[in-house]
This record gives sequence, structure tokens and C-alpha cells, in this order.
Amino acid sequence: MSQTYAIGPTNSEMLLPEPERSPVHYTLISVDDHLVEPPDMFDGRLPADLQSGAPRLVENERGHQVWTFDGQIFSQVGMNAVAGRRPEYRSLEPARFEDMRRGCFDVHARVADMDLIGCWASLNFPSQVAGFAGRIFSGSSDPELGHAVMRAWNDWLYEEWWQQYPDRFIPCGITWLSPGPDGTARLGADEIRRNAERGFRAVTLPERPHNIGLESLFSGWWDPIIEACVETDTVIALHVGSSGMYAMPPSAPALQLGATLFGQLSLTACAEWLWSGYPYRFPNLKIAMSEGGIGWVPMLLDRLENVVDRSGYGAGWDLRPAEVLKRNFWYCTIDDPSTIDLYDVIGEDHIMVEVDYPHGDSTWPDTQTILKDAWGHLPDSVLRKLCCTNAAALFRHPLPDRIVP
Repeated sequence: MSQTYAIGPTNSEMLLPEPERSPVHYTLISVDDHLVEPPDMFDGRLPADLQSGAPRLVENERGHQVWTFDGQIFSQVGMNAVAGRRPEYRSLEPARFEDMRRGCFDVHARVADMDLIGCWASLNFPSQVAGFAGRIFSGSSDPELGHAVMRAWNDWLYEEWWQQYPDRFIPCGITWLSPGPDGTARLGADEIRRNAERGFRAVTLPERPHNIGLESLFSGWWDPIIEACVETDTVIALHVGSSGMYAMPPSAPALQLGATLFGQLSLTACAEWLWSGYPYRFPNLKIAMSEGGIGWVPMLLDRLENVVDRSGYGAGWDLRPAEVLKRNFWYCTIDDPSTIDLYDVIGEDHIMVEVDYPHGDSTWPDTQTILKDAWGHLPDSVLRKLCCTNAAALFRHPLPDRIVP
């Protein structure tokens, strides 16, 4: 396609020297990584009468590569693609593809970067042009176009990412988040079923949908989507920040304060999803809190017990809310060295590791060393669960023939 931006040679001056392969102490399945949508992602993937409206990568007057869609501009914010970049070049400026490691957007290079750190498999979320949960497409002024783009994103992920290396990626799709012509969530439920039929294991939904103008979790509107997830054993992955960031005070340092309060965002979202009643009503519903860490989970469990025993604010369920939390929710952590020893309180079967490649929080390429320093004292049986077998069980993903420890 003539309008597709051609990625030039990598600007090696922006990047650190190529890292050496790490000694592998642990077999890793990372349940929170990201792909950067490549310039040709949507080429030829929409119906002919809609193709001209597909998202396009263009260069603006400042030399930034930005996406244009539905009259809006979406940039590849620099901190979303800093794996391997020299620290002095990290910023919030929009990043050019030439300034990224190819593993950000090229599946073959991504697998090579996974191999460098002993990462067996990875679940990948969208980036800027889709919004972390596909909300950009669902908010299109032309719903037919937005729906077609949403499906095209999933088709690309299936064909060009997952199917290239089916054992190395856990397919996580997006879905339609707005009312269809009948006012219901049927279109979103249909997409979840379409993806499940071809092997998708997860769908990412907004943490707090009401916060970005979507229907509230407490309205009943989401019932068809939840029912589709339960029916197909599709895990709901709630990525931190997918419904906006912390409401910043005037003049606050947004990058520092926002990053500090990631856990608070997940705590709030987790409590809302719990009290929506969906996890209680659907015992087999599986919800993964992505990139929120685990430090807040013991506090939430304690608070839920107080709500019932001390305050008397329980919902009249025949299960304690803390029991529902332990049954239906999973958590992912980069390392959480101060709270990892509370794995038995949180539930050692419900904690999973993340690498967060290629974001600013990522431990790549030092993941193995960082985990050994923070977790090396844990029993091997627990390490296997946290590093790979919990994720393999939750997402029904195959493990390699040999795992360590």
C-alpha cells in the first residue's frame, strides 16, 4: 500500500549494545507485555468500502510518526517502547519506529528478545492507536468502520503474531465495547465467541468502563459479554490504565505520580469488579488484574473481611467476598519484593509474573537476575507456579518439555 510508512534502518545510537543471553533460573510466562502496532497492520484487512478509513501512520510537521484515525491523532508515546533504549533518550516524546528495538513491532525479533531472558510465552496487549482495551475503535464516529477496524486488529494478531509462533504467545483479543444497533452488548459477545473459536484465550476489557463514557459494570449492560467469556472460558484481562490514569492535581508531576499509583488503580478496579456481582454470579469467571502488582491484595482481603464482620456491609452472598476474590481473580507482578512473601495470603495459585516489554517498567533484559534477587528464597514449587505454571493453567497454554526450577 502506497500510504504505508516504510520503516527505515534502526537508529542504533538510541539503543544500548545488544544484551547477552541471561542464565535461565526460571521458565517464564509473562502475562503482561505489549506489541506496538506496525504501520501495515490494517492494510487490506477491511471491506473495500471502508479501507480508506482505516488507521494510518503518518509523519507530522515535527517529524513524529503518529497514527491518524477518525479525525484524531494517536502517538506512540516514547515510554511505551523503551526496551533497550539508552536512558538519556527516554521521554514522553512520540517515538519513531526507527528508534525502537524491532522486537516492539516485529514478531520474529520479539521471540528473539524473549529467548534472551528465558521467556517461554507472552500475552500481549495493544498500544496507542487501539487504546489498551480497544476503546478507540469502539468510540468511532462511524460504528461500522470502528467495528471493522476492531475485527481487523484481532485478525492481524491471529495471523501475523500468534500463528507465527503459536506456542510462544497467548492470544488476547479486543472486542466491541459500545451498544450495537439493538442497544445491547451482543456485538461484543459475538466477537469474543468468534475469537474463542479460533483459539483466543483472553479478552482485554476496560478496568472501569464508566470512567471513559461506557456503560457501568453495575447497569447489567455487560451481561452478554460476561456470559460469552464464561461460556468460552475466556479470561478477562483488566490492564491498569485502560480506563484512564489517576486524576492529577494541578501542576503535579504526571509521569512520576501516575506510575506510583498504578496499584491504586488496580485496587479500585478490582473492588468494583468484585462488587459488580459478576464473580459471585459466575463461579467460573476468570479475571486477571494486569500490571497492577500484588502489594494491595492482602490489604483488600483484610478490608473485605472487616466489611462483613465489623461493619456488616456484606451483600448477603452465601460466600464471603474475600472467598470470591480468592476464587475468581488472578494478579500479575513484576517482582513486588516487599510483599512476595505473602503469596500464601494472596493465593499461590493466583499470582503470575510479568515482564512488561517494552514499557518503562519492564525488567527486560535483566528479568532473570531481578527475579532471583527478589524471589530466590522461595520454595521451588512456589517459584514454578509464580513463573509459569499458574499462567499456563489459567490461559490453557502449553509448557515446554522442561521447566526450571
